[in-house]
Amino acid sequence: MGSFIFKRSLQSLFSLIVLIILVFFLARMTGSPADLYLPQDASAEIRHEFNERLGFNDPLYLQFGRFMAGLMHLDMGQSLQFSRPALDVVLQAFPTTLMLAAVTMPLVITLAVVIGSLAAFKPGGLFDRLASFVSLLGASTPNFWVAIVGVLVFAVTLRLLPTSGTGTVLHWVLPVAVLTLRPTGVLVQVVRTSMMTALSSTYIKTARAKGVGSRSIVFVHALRNGLLPVITVASDQAAGIVNGAVIVETVFGFPGIGKLMIDSVMLRDFAVIQAAVLVTALAVFIINILVDITYALVDPRIRYN
Repeated sequence: MGSFIFKRSLQSLFSLIVLIILVFFLARMTGSPADLYLPQDASAEIRHEFNERLGFNDPLYLQFGRFMAGLMHLDMGQSLQFSRPALDVVLQAFPTTLMLAAVTMPLVITLAVVIGSLAAFKPGGLFDRLASFVSLLGASTPNFWVAIVGVLVFAVTLRLLPTSGTGTVLHWVLPVAVLTLRPTGVLVQVVRTSMMTALSSTYIKTARAKGVGSRSIVFVHALRNGLLPVITVASDQAAGIVNGAVIVETVFGFPGIGKLMIDSVMLRDFAVIQAAVLVTALAVFIINILVDITYALVDPRIRYN
């Protein structure tokens, strides 16, 4: 296991380096920050002084070398919009996104396992057809559209929920509901298919012949063997929740890393963009490692040597 984690860490390190290079150069293709942070009538001398002070007049390879040197000391530069270290700004916003994902993912897994298992118990039945229709609808509906409709219906028309912020539990209802819909739809289909395969196996037929109850058959005997494909897709959906938070946080004014990233792109705050992408990529890497470890715990036959 230790050797496997080390190899995966090296692979992820290579991916992070490529990602850092792409983000660094793509961010600078958006234009000069001087166009946003200086008055429109600012003279050429003032613009030159602004760019010189921040190092934007240097060739790109020198700027990149300076960034990589700072990265070795966890220094990702200063935020232009906050006048603070970019990493501090990102780490202050990231817990909100992490909490949003931590609330959403257990809800997604619980709903998917229960609905998918019950649908697989009687394939072709009324509950199975209804669950399949709703899950496919949820999996194919874009997050931004659901978020906008949710605000229009529940916040503007019915006035039941707030439109933005994180002050109370009610502020979390719409963002969590929107983030839950799509991954739940995907996982319900995976759980249903996996459980149908498990329920048709020989050991399940033997358990039924011995008089084991339906609840034990579904949620004890069949569920464990049907979990492996679910864990794989659940890891992708967990990473998708972190990425989907960019849209949801922007729509609902949620002060997480997603909204911070969008605002930084709009304001050409290169240091914050780079720090936000790096922290998010590290979070996704950690999620994938935890999923691999979970594989070994669920199925002892799996060995990573």
